[in-house]
Amino acid sequence: MNKKALYLLITVGLFFSIGLVSAQTVENPLKAAGINDFPTLLEKIATAVGGIVASLAFLMLIVAGIFFLLSAGNPNMLGRAKQALTYAIIGAAIGLAAGALVGLLKAVVGV
Repeated sequence: MNKKALYLLITVGLFFSIGLVSAQTVENPLKAAGINDFPTLLEKIATAVGGIVASLAFLMLIVAGIFFLLSAGNPNMLGRAKQALTYAIIGAAIGLAAGALVGLLKAVVGV
């Protein structure tokens, strides 16, 4: 038997054996949490991550305040405290707006 006939036999055998395979259905593991589609999943993830980022930003506000107290007029430490305060405020704004940004994206896309 030559190679072409062997390849043809294998191809035809695989083609007809496709009907013997049955697909399995998997239940949605996130259904209990109320997540039935991808936009809802994305919104819940953004809300959770936004909460974590906002918490860390609040912690950085406290650290920046401590830097201000410990600077005692030192320009280097004062600059470091201002920079930490600026980044903490930016982080808090991003963290608090995370859920709203995903909601806005869902509205724009129309999902």
